[in-house]
Amino acid sequence: MHITEGWLPVEHAIAWSLASLPFVAYGIRVVRKKIQDKPEYRLLLGVAAAFTFVLSALKLPSVTGSCSHPTGTGLGALLFGPVAMAPVGAVVLLFQALLLAHGGLTTLGANIFSMAIVGPFAAAAVFRLARRLRASVAVSVFLAASLADWLTYVTTSVQLAWAFPDPDFVSSFLKFAGIFAITQIPLAISEGLLTVMIFNALARFNPVELREMNLLDEIRKAENGEARA
Repeated sequence: MHITEGWLPVEHAIAWSLASLPFVAYGIRVVRKKIQDKPEYRLLLGVAAAFTFVLSALKLPSVTGSCSHPTGTGLGALLFGPVAMAPVGAVVLLFQALLLAHGGLTTLGANIFSMAIVGPFAAAAVFRLARRLRASVAVSVFLAASLADWLTYVTTSVQLAWAFPDPDFVSSFLKFAGIFAITQIPLAISEGLLTVMIFNALARFNPVELREMNLLDEIRKAENGEARA
């Protein structure tokens, strides 16, 4: 999901930046309100941001000769909501572009859109769907984190195919998806398992904070409904 500096045409770089900006701006308001209402959430937000930074900074060689990365945005999306991860992901990607040469400033908008917008919203949607289908919390967290990771790379494939439709968009998408999305599957599975472990650890050591979150409210309601059934 780290599209290299200068790789996108100027008009595409501007378009993705404009598409990402409203999510980042609104996400800042959401995060600020959450922290003002519950200052104790700062620690969990820091954990979610650090988890995203560390995982997405890893460069793992893929079978195609390219590199793949976990994303780490699923955990924060489940804890704080998908909108909150837009500014968190923007900060993470900005620091990685400046300090680690991962991605770039001109491609920052596109990278934010794929990793910090599509990924978190996918995680939240998949988690709710899995819970409605009566999947366990662990399975729901696994599916949410795994698919958030994978769909980030599908989005990157769409972005690159749109920028370079050679000979056409569909053919280009299949080429990029073969490089990124398919080779990302084992990494997505690994990230899902790791996210479940981190989530269980947070539930064990931060039960008070997690019980106050809407995520755990939904879990509790669902589990109460299953018990009555």
